Amino acid sequence: MKGRVTIPTDESFAEGTKKIAALWGADAVRDCDGTKLPANAGEIAGKVYETYFVTRGDVAWAKAHPEELQHFFLMSERKTAQAETLALFPAEGCFSEQVKPDYSADALRYWQVIDRTTGREHTAWQADEVKGCVVIRNAVPWHEYTVSFLAHNVWDSTQMYNYITNGWNTEKHSPYDPRYPLTARHIRDVLEGWLKTHPDVTVVRFTTFLYHFFLVFNEEGKEKIVDWFGYNASVSPRALDDFAKEYGYALTAEDFVDEGYYNSPHRVPRQRFRDYMDFIMRYVADTVKELISLVHAYGKEAMMFLGDSWIGTEPYGKYFADIGLDAVVGSVGGGVTVRMLSDMGGVKYVEGRMLPYFFPDTFFAGNEHNAVAELNKNWMTARRAMMRAPLERIGFGGYLSLAAAFPEFVKRAGEVCEEFRRIYVGVKGKQPFCAVKVAVLNCWGKLRSWQCFMTAHELWYQQAYSYQGILEALSGLPAEVSFIDFDDVKAGALDGFDAVLNAGDAYTAWSGGEMWLDEEVQEKVRAFVARGGGFVGVGEPTACAKQGRFFQLADVLGVDEEKGLSLNTDKYNIAAEEGHFIFEDTPAPDFGEDKKNVYALKGAKVLKIAFSDRFTRSVNVGEVKAAANNYGNGRSFYITGLPYSFANARLLYRALLWVSGKEDFVRKNFSTNVAVDCHYYAASGEYALVNNTFEEQKTTFYGAAGAAREVTLSPMQIMWLRADGSEEACGN
Repeated sequence: MKGRVTIPTDESFAEGTKKIAALWGADAVRDCDGTKLPANAGEIAGKVYETYFVTRGDVAWAKAHPEELQHFFLMSERKTAQAETLALFPAEGCFSEQVKPDYSADALRYWQVIDRTTGREHTAWQADEVKGCVVIRNAVPWHEYTVSFLAHNVWDSTQMYNYITNGWNTEKHSPYDPRYPLTARHIRDVLEGWLKTHPDVTVVRFTTFLYHFFLVFNEEGKEKIVDWFGYNASVSPRALDDFAKEYGYALTAEDFVDEGYYNSPHRVPRQRFRDYMDFIMRYVADTVKELISLVHAYGKEAMMFLGDSWIGTEPYGKYFADIGLDAVVGSVGGGVTVRMLSDMGGVKYVEGRMLPYFFPDTFFAGNEHNAVAELNKNWMTARRAMMRAPLERIGFGGYLSLAAAFPEFVKRAGEVCEEFRRIYVGVKGKQPFCAVKVAVLNCWGKLRSWQCFMTAHELWYQQAYSYQGILEALSGLPAEVSFIDFDDVKAGALDGFDAVLNAGDAYTAWSGGEMWLDEEVQEKVRAFVARGGGFVGVGEPTACAKQGRFFQLADVLGVDEEKGLSLNTDKYNIAAEEGHFIFEDTPAPDFGEDKKNVYALKGAKVLKIAFSDRFTRSVNVGEVKAAANNYGNGRSFYITGLPYSFANARLLYRALLWVSGKEDFVRKNFSTNVAVDCHYYAASGEYALVNNTFEEQKTTFYGAAGAAREVTLSPMQIMWLRADGSEEACGN
């Protein structure tokens, strides 16, 4: 098979690209940031992608119109006043080549000084552009102060990263803002001129559109603040003025600085910030729609890179489907990002950029083994999700000449491309078997589908991986997954699901924080479970202290968390039940970073509990790690953490089956080996058994009718079994 693969090329490696394109069956070539397509790119492949930057790249324009550069809101370092006068230096700790405070009168209207000890605005201050500081008068000694300020973003964050990583010596790109009329006309005129002079390009790969995600570097050129979902780089005096005219109220710097949290996705979003997000989404959608229409007028496809300047074009936003995109491409870090891409609507096709990136930090002499290992790890993680919802295309990025020097890598990448095409043929358009329908409940709902717990793409953080593992597990499980918010709950959305899942640290957007104090939410969820629904809670679900409860639905979960306030109430439920259905395949789960001081209520079934060797009492001891509970006609399951592993994915699947009352599904379309996934596609009558390891695996496989069969799979193998009993193997 050939096709569905995109590879990078550049003008100095055209002949080498032809050879690798033939080996990998590639039907598309692309350039990368810092490279140029060869003149004969159309001879290499039928599809030719070229990177296009809407708001950066025209260095002359940026230099000629410095007043129209993009802004962001930043907060200075916190400083403690020791007298009634205090000098704050707004850009202290920031990279001077990126951050330039805007001292114009237009921008200064939106600067704010905050007394962080009281949380109140302090109005006695003056900005001194010459000294680069803000002088605060009438300060209260020993109070902390900050200044929240608008700054110009004078170096694009992505180009800066690539520049530093690859040792470039090119002109630096400053992003300009189409909110300003001159720039708005400029970006349209430049695009039309570019389209006229690039007849061989078939796909315009927008990288991306208008506003970069929030990424600021420190004085050493290292990341200081990173938020893949951040809107702080979409602000400007003009945008803020337009917002006030439309909404009837003015936003302040503090609405963006947010006490230094910068409205990260982990924060429960406030209505003012939601209003601003919607304001930006509509503006970006309208602007981008016009640009895409222009691309189509020249007979080309428009593709969006899911990253870089993607703010306002989130694929699960309510305006995304209207902008007219043909395709989306995104970096694949694992199953979660595969599903983030493959589950989206509003485009003709989606493409995943696989790892590793062909950069010199990986492709250097003597590192071929590690490069192959990174490719295998990335592919093995991603294909779990592709067995449920495949991408239409895959591809690679970087400098192909570097990868070409590694023959074993070239060979293995070709095998990956072929296996991907077989998966696509076997899976695309064929609804895989799903045993349960589960709703992931948090404050963001559909907007952050498959994006929960993320900060910087799919990078795992110590305080988030124990939750992000839930989504990684779900990405390849026989479950139909939806993402809902608390308004959806109140509108009756739970009625369409077998189970609801709520996970995260207390007071975060993922757990829900004060949303759980809404009595209607509590009523709806309790009634859903009591009628026979399931509830799965991880970490600190439903947590928000009130009325003597920390977990507001402790009665449903059967557990609560001791915060040191109710030690006077004895707790006797400390005996663990052995051999529960949920843990039959995974008797020793990994709880990740775990939670302390969770205790079981009377009547709940303790499944896992840890004891301190300092105490031998039979009351008020032990920390519950997992528990099950019956609530009316329904069931709940609680666990302290669930990082991704084969065993934990199986545990989650069995938990979803148990809370939904569907235990019999462990003998239907099922593999007894936790390292081997089983998928069934009724439309074709095919089963796919997937060995997710680099070792041989044996398993008992149960078909749709429950018949058992012993199967042995070689390392990384996918075995396709048909209804007539024949089989096909693919893999390494």
